[in-house]
Amino acid sequence: MTDSIDRDALDNMSKDERKRIADELEAMDDADRKRAIAERPEFEGLQVRPENVYYEELKDREPGDTNIVKWGFDLHPQVTFFSAGFLILFLAATLIFKDQAEVFFQGTLDFIADKFGWFYILSANIFVIAIFAFAFSKYGKIRLGGQHARPEFTNIAWYAMLISAGMGIGLMFWSVAEPIFHYETPPPFFGVEPESGDAAEAALVTTFFHWGLHPWSIYALVALALAFFTFNRGLPLTMRSVFYPILKERIYGFWGNLIDIISVIATLFGLASSLGFGVQQMSAGLNFLFGTPDVVVFQVILIAAITGLATMSVVAGLDGGVKRLSQLNLGLAAVFLFFIIIVGPTIFIIGTFVESTGQYVQALPSLSLWTESLTDSEWQGGWTVFYWGWWISWAPFVGMFIARVSKGRTIREFVVGVVLVPSMVTFLWMSAFGGAALKTQIDGTRDIAAAVNENTATALFDMLEAFPLTFVTSLLGVILVTSFFVTSSDSGSLVVDNLTSGGKLESPVPQRIFWAIMEGAVAAILLIGGGLLALQSAAVASGLLFACVIMVAIYSMKKAFDNELRFLDAGLAVPEQARVADQEGRRLKAEEEARAEAERDLAESASIKETRPAKASRVEEEEEEESE
Repeated sequence: MTDSIDRDALDNMSKDERKRIADELEAMDDADRKRAIAERPEFEGLQVRPENVYYEELKDREPGDTNIVKWGFDLHPQVTFFSAGFLILFLAATLIFKDQAEVFFQGTLDFIADKFGWFYILSANIFVIAIFAFAFSKYGKIRLGGQHARPEFTNIAWYAMLISAGMGIGLMFWSVAEPIFHYETPPPFFGVEPESGDAAEAALVTTFFHWGLHPWSIYALVALALAFFTFNRGLPLTMRSVFYPILKERIYGFWGNLIDIISVIATLFGLASSLGFGVQQMSAGLNFLFGTPDVVVFQVILIAAITGLATMSVVAGLDGGVKRLSQLNLGLAAVFLFFIIIVGPTIFIIGTFVESTGQYVQALPSLSLWTESLTDSEWQGGWTVFYWGWWISWAPFVGMFIARVSKGRTIREFVVGVVLVPSMVTFLWMSAFGGAALKTQIDGTRDIAAAVNENTATALFDMLEAFPLTFVTSLLGVILVTSFFVTSSDSGSLVVDNLTSGGKLESPVPQRIFWAIMEGAVAAILLIGGGLLALQSAAVASGLLFACVIMVAIYSMKKAFDNELRFLDAGLAVPEQARVADQEGRRLKAEEEARAEAERDLAESASIKETRPAKASRVEEEEEEESE
C-alpha cells in the first residue's frame, strides 16, 4: 500500500485522505496479526526454532550437540550435573543439619542485607532505567523477530500468561498480609506513627513499590534479551546466548555453562520460595474451610499433589497446558477482584487506588534509592532486599517464559505490555484486597492484624470473613492459589528443562517430568528444613549472583541493538545470517561516519572560501589608506 504512494502525493493529500490511508494500513496490520496468531504451529514447550541461521563461527554447533542422550533423557552434562549436584548437596545438608540450618539461613539473610543491600537497591534501579531507556529511545522501534514479524498470541492471552507466570501466587499470599504488616510497623523511610492514617497510606505505597515497576522491569529486561538474541540473532533460547556480543563462541564453553548453571539454581530457588508461600496459603485455606491439619507434613502432601497436576500440564505443552491454565487464572482472578470491589468498601478502594498510585509516583525516586544507612533499623533487609532478591532469582524463569510468548512485539510495545500494564493491574489488585483489609482493620470490623501475626498465610481468609459468601470466596481463593501454583510449576519446569538441555528444540517427556518433580522436592525440603526463612534466604542468595549476570547483559544488549538500528536507519532488511548482519552493520556504521566526516570537511572548506574574500577586501582597503 505505502509502496504505491510517493511522498509528494502524500504531501498533497487532504487530512481526510491521509486518515483513510492510515486506517487502511492499521486494518492491514491488524489482519496480519490475526493471521499470524491463527496460522502459527502449536508449541510443545518453551523451545523455539530461530528463523535466522546461527553465527558463522558457530555454524557447526547445534543446541545440545554435546548432550548425553540416554534412558529417556537429553541432558547437557555440565549444566545438568553441576546444577543437580549442588541442589542435592544443599538439600541433604538442610535435612541432616536441620537445627544448624535455621541459624545458617538467618545468618545468610543478615549478611546479604548488611553487606550487599546497597547493591540490590542500586542494581534494581539500574534495571528500571535500562528497560525504559531501551523502550522510549531510538531502540523502541526494533521488533522482536524482525520487522515483518507479528505476535503469536492475542493481547488477552499474552497478558494472562504474563501475570500468571510473573507473580500470581505472590499476589494471593501478600495482598492482604503485607499492607497490614506495614500498617502496624511502617517503614522508617516515611517517619509516620504506626496504625495511623498516614501509616495506612505508607503501607500501600510500600506494597506498590515492592510489586510494581521494579519487579516487572527486572523480568522485562531478561525477557527482552532472550527474545532478541533468539528471534533476531538465531541463538538458542538460553541465558548464555545473551552474552554472545561479549563472549563470542565462548558461550559454548566454561563461561556459558556457568551462566546457565547460575540461571538454573536461581530459577529453582525462586520457584521454591513462591511454591512454599502458595502451599502455606493453600493449607491455611483448607484448614479454614474443611478443618484439615495446617502442619508441615500436610503441606508436603499438598506439594506432591500439585506437582502431579503440574507434571500433567508440562506434558501437555505450552498451548495445551500453560496457556489454558493462564486464561483460567485470569478469568477467576477477575471474578475474585470485582467481587471484593463491589461487596467491599467500593469508594474507599477506588479512592485508595487513585491516591496511592499518585503517592507512589511521587515517592518513587527517593524511596527507590533509600538504603537505610542513616537509620538504626533492620527493616529493609527483611522486606525490600528480600523482594529484589526474590524477583531477580525469578527472572531467568519468568524472563524465558515471557520471551517465548512475545515474538512480533516492538521493544516499546513489549515494555508497555510487560511492565506498565501488569504494574497497573497489580496496583488495582493490591488496592482492592489491601485496601479492604486496611478499612476492615481501621473500622474494627475484624482484627486482621492478629491473624497476620499468628499465621501470615491465613490473612486472606480472615479478611473474607468480613464479607458475604465467605465459604464460596474462600474456596475460590484456594482454587486460584492452586491454579497459580500449577502454572508457575509447569512454566518453571519447561524453563529449567530448556536450560539443562542446552537449548534443545525438543526435550523428552521423562526429562520434563523429572524437573517438575525436582521443583516440588526443593520446595518441600526447604519447608521441612527451615520453613519460610529457608525459602527467603535461598531466593536472596541466588538472586545476588544473577544480578551480576543481568548487569553485564545490559551492555551486551546495547551492542546488539546498535547493530540492528544501522539497518533500520538505512532502510535495509537485516541479512538472514547473523554474522553477515554484524559485518554489514559495521560497514554501514563506517560509511555513515565517513559521510559525516566528508560533510564536515566540505562545510569547513566552504567556510574558508567565504572568509577569504573578506580578508582580501580588508587588505585592499588598508593599502588604499596607506597610498592616500
